[in-house]
Amino acid sequence: MCRNIKQLRHPEGPPADDEISLAALQFVRKVSGYRKPSRANQPAFDAAVVEISLAVRRLFDSLEVNHHSAAGTHPETVVPFPTSDMK
Repeated sequence: MCRNIKQLRHPEGPPADDEISLAALQFVRKVSGYRKPSRANQPAFDAAVVEISLAVRRLFDSLEVNHHSAAGTHPETVVPFPTSDMK
């Protein structure tokens, strides 16, 4: 099982849906303690991955990104993405 949750924010833009799904799966595996759940727990496991994926997509859709104008002189308002060590 992995030790770190991978940062998904990239300078070139928001993460792809598959990156978000893989990170959500990684998170659910970590917090549940199961790499592969039993058949009885698979629906709950899968639902958690979907819910977390949707929450992460909403987060990225609502973040304001630090873009500079073409001349590079007028940065827009920035709401920084919180950074914390999730090790």
